[in-house]
Amino acid sequence: MDTNVSLLLIDDDVELCRLIGRYLGKAGYRLTCSANGRDGVTEAISNAYDLVLLDVTLPVLDGFAVLHQVRRSSTIPIIMLTSRSMATDRLTGLNSGADDYLCKPFDPEELLARIRAVLRRSEPAAASSQWQRIGPLRISETSREVFRENARINFTAVEFELLLILSRANGRVVTRDSLTTAIQDRQPSHFDRSLDVHISHIRTKLGPEGSRIRTVRGTGYVLVTDDEDPR
Repeated sequence: MDTNVSLLLIDDDVELCRLIGRYLGKAGYRLTCSANGRDGVTEAISNAYDLVLLDVTLPVLDGFAVLHQVRRSSTIPIIMLTSRSMATDRLTGLNSGADDYLCKPFDPEELLARIRAVLRRSEPAAASSQWQRIGPLRISETSREVFRENARINFTAVEFELLLILSRANGRVVTRDSLTTAIQDRQPSHFDRSLDVHISHIRTKLGPEGSRIRTVRGTGYVLVTDDEDPR
C-alpha cells in the first residue's frame, strides 16, 4: 500500500471524484478535489501535491488552460483525463506538458497503475548516483536535475526519464518500443505519437545540444555522447 502520497483531482464530476477518492484511499493515497479550472490552478500551485489528475472539460478554465498555467511554475507530474479519444486532444495535452493521459471511462486499476508509473519516474534515484557529463550537459540521476553549463533546465518526469534512458545507452540506439514501454508501462501502439512529442520537447529545452538526440529511422533514438557518429 502506498502511503504519504497526496494527489489532486481537478474534475467537476462530483460522483467520479467520490468514487476515485474511495478507490485511491484504499491504496493509501490522499485525494483532494477541485471542481473548476481556476480553483484547480490555485490549489496545484499553492500546495505540495505529488501528482495532479486533470480533466480536460472543466468550467471556468478548461484542462488545457489549467495545464498551461500550472506548467509556468511547476513540474509536478500531471495525468490528463479526457472523454475525447481523438489523437489531437492527446497530443495537445502532451504538447502542453502532460506526463500521461487516460481516456474516460477507465478502469480504476488502470488509473492506479498509471499513477504509480508516473510517480516512479519522478522519484529520486539512489544516493550513490553521480553527475553524468555529456559535452556541456550535466545530468544527475540522484537529484533529477539537468544543467547546460551553469543553467538548470526544467524537465517533466517523463522527459527526464527519456533523457536518462538515452544517456545510459552510452551512444547506442534505443528502440521506440523500449522507450515507450519504459515511460508508459504498457505496450506501444504503432499510431501513438506521444514519444515523438516528448522527444521534441527535450530537444527544444536542450537548445543547441538538442541536436545530440538523433532519430534513427524505423528504429528509435540515440543520444550522441561525443563528436563521432552514433553506433
